[in-house]
Amino acid sequence: MKSHAPSILFLLFSLFLAVKPDLSADRSAILAIRSSVGGRSILWNISQPATPCTWPGVVCDNQTNRVVELHFPGMGLSGELPPNTLGNLTQLTTLSLRYNALSGQLPVDIFSLTNLRNLYLQDNLFSGPIPDLFSSLGNLVRVSFAGNNFSGPIPSSVNNLTRLAKFDVSNNQLTGEIPSKFVGFPESEFSGNFLCGSPVEACNGSDTGSSSSNKLSGGAIAGIVIGSLFILLLVSLIFFFLCCKKRNQNEELKSKDVGEVKQMQIEIPHENADSSSSGFPSLTAAVGGGGGKAKSGEVSKKLVFLGGAKKQRKFDLDDLLRASAEVLGKGTFATAYKAALEADLTVVVKRLRDVTMSEKELKEKIEGVGKMDHENLLPLRAYYFNGEEKLLVCDYMPTGSLSALLHGNRGASRKPLNWETRSIIALGAARGITYLHSQGPKVSHGNIKSSNILLTPSYESRVSDFCLAGLVGPAMAPTRVDGYRSPEVTDIRKVSQKADVYSFGILLLELLTGKSPINNEEGVDLPRWVQSVVREEWTSEVFDLELLRYQNVEDDMVQMLQLAIECTAKYPDKRPCMDDVASKIEEICHLSGSQEAHTQESDVVSNS
Repeated sequence: MKSHAPSILFLLFSLFLAVKPDLSADRSAILAIRSSVGGRSILWNISQPATPCTWPGVVCDNQTNRVVELHFPGMGLSGELPPNTLGNLTQLTTLSLRYNALSGQLPVDIFSLTNLRNLYLQDNLFSGPIPDLFSSLGNLVRVSFAGNNFSGPIPSSVNNLTRLAKFDVSNNQLTGEIPSKFVGFPESEFSGNFLCGSPVEACNGSDTGSSSSNKLSGGAIAGIVIGSLFILLLVSLIFFFLCCKKRNQNEELKSKDVGEVKQMQIEIPHENADSSSSGFPSLTAAVGGGGGKAKSGEVSKKLVFLGGAKKQRKFDLDDLLRASAEVLGKGTFATAYKAALEADLTVVVKRLRDVTMSEKELKEKIEGVGKMDHENLLPLRAYYFNGEEKLLVCDYMPTGSLSALLHGNRGASRKPLNWETRSIIALGAARGITYLHSQGPKVSHGNIKSSNILLTPSYESRVSDFCLAGLVGPAMAPTRVDGYRSPEVTDIRKVSQKADVYSFGILLLELLTGKSPINNEEGVDLPRWVQSVVREEWTSEVFDLELLRYQNVEDDMVQMLQLAIECTAKYPDKRPCMDDVASKIEEICHLSGSQEAHTQESDVVSNS
């Protein structure tokens, strides 16, 4: 018996090797997932190669020759994950199935993946309790179950996860007390549930008390009702008082003479006592909080019309001063007001601030800007200078800005922008900026951002606020809070063409990701976040979810992403020129003219 012992041990060892998971087991597991939950064609366009390491979203370790990461975000996966499948990927460190339509309960074999460090399952349709099996996952660092339908308590076994830095279970149907492990974690990671305890509100009472102790007495209910009625009555009285006060103020304002009204206005100096207007009612309406017409008074210097507006002028300063208006917003160089002159004529008036140029220099600068003529630029129609008051007049674009279109409404009523429409917008903006740069080596836009890309009803770009950077006063602090400023810019009055290219690259990233560079949720600047994701994860992680629903555009989006990264290179000499950028966009998107844009309006909501 002893003489056969080595042979028996060798046989047992050989059997162990035969059943030890390997790359073929990984391959079988991934194919089983494919068979069960389907998904987009790009995910499974694999032509059945022997190794899964070349498949989209699959990352292997070169030393162990095993699958270590799966990244299938937003790939249209639906249905239930097959049981006893993911557990065969024994070397898995990262599993990302976010933004799909996976349903059913969480497969328990996930909890056998002892090497798992990152688990991203947010924004699916998983339901049922979260298994209390976390004790075996001691390497977990980041977990996200947000945006599912999980119910029941948070498992107590999470207290054993010593390396855990993120545990996001927001927007589920979880109940009970949050485990003590999460004291000090962000409240946002637990919101949208029925949880209590730190870091959300404290739990009330004990769960072991009698049912009667958890009910409100009749007196308590009566007290709550009476108190609520009293508060409602008090709020109504306050509202009534404020309305009366506002009405009295309006009546007093109407009874005052012109001199008293002018004290409420941002005054424009007057030189002609025979004229008929006393101020700038669009500014008056905005500052005073109301609309309506201005009272008569005197008119100062005339509006100076520029470019094609010289022949098309439909109004004069007196008309402008009488127009009702509203504040559109404060930009980098001016406050903008929408002024309605007639039923069919609305303009935007921009009141410049912090201008230090002499009036002669300013006039030369503005008239130079007024001569710039391109279909993708928003033309400057007129200007008015008189002492401290400096006004610019341009067309009003009712469709609004790219910024508002991308970020303004993310609710159920939102009309998603398809890829073709975004491409048209990007190309139009690139062409407008290319034209500006062709006017001379020192000519730059100086303030490229999505709020300065205005749109026609057919979604053609009109680049606004160009060449105004040199008008402002002392240099602002060299901060990058706006998210668009290139690293080398320290004086906003001196923005080079290559700095414009950087800002345009940010604009492309904004179009691709749907994220605002000013307040993106990752808390880092957009180029750095995108590049980190591209290096570590499948590139579709960065794309706006609205774009992932469209087929056969993945290659175009990836090429545009690479162009955006080139534009946002840290060093200016590494960035392409705008002419090359526009040509590349045209090549990527197979667009050769602006006429395609006119067909896009009906396509914006198609394929949604």
